[in-house]
Amino acid sequence: MSELSEEDRRIVEDLRERVGSGESYVRAKQIAERIGLSAKQVGVRLPKLAEKSDEVEIEKWGRAKSTTWRVTRA
Repeated sequence: MSELSEEDRRIVEDLRERVGSGESYVRAKQIAERIGLSAKQVGVRLPKLAEKSDEVEIEKWGRAKSTTWRVTRA
């Protein structure tokens, strides 16, 4: 991973653990609750991490009340 902030690293680590070897669908609120950030802090970082992270692939998947993200191993 190239020069990620501490918060970014925590998000990626959480996603990596959650995905295992498959895929997972998550919302920013779920991640935020697990790592102690606000949903807004996570939601703002996910699109940037989708471009930066080489450990997980993050794809905007759907939007209802909030955006759902599809996460797979890179």
